[in-house]
Amino acid sequence: MENNSSIDNVEYGQVKISDEVVATIAGLAAAEVGGIYSMSGGFAGNISDLLGRKNLSKGVKVEVGEEEAAVDLNVVVEYGVKIPDVAWKVQESVKSAIETMTGLKVVEVNIHVQGVYIPKKEKEKEEEIEE
Repeated sequence: MENNSSIDNVEYGQVKISDEVVATIAGLAAAEVGGIYSMSGGFAGNISDLLGRKNLSKGVKVEVGEEEAAVDLNVVVEYGVKIPDVAWKVQESVKSAIETMTGLKVVEVNIHVQGVYIPKKEKEKEEEIEE
């Protein structure tokens, strides 16, 4: 994630926005949407959590060009939500946040649902039904 998006301003110089900044914006925007339990970072994300490092871009992959960006998000949704509705809200929120804060055009926001969070009470009900 070392690529930088640069915005040229002939009068004053350049502004460079790193991929990590774009990924952090995307992660924060996604986490604010109701129905998202967490971002899923896979094995590497779990190790950084254990080591006490808070990674705000966990579960986010971005590809940033000079004027455009594409985002992939790995999420865990809450049990009982309408997944397509939540995914659409995440796409809208992430696109808006990145475009507003960076000036980049977001060409795609891909949502990968990696799991469903089931609260403890729901798990207990499922176990009772199985018995």
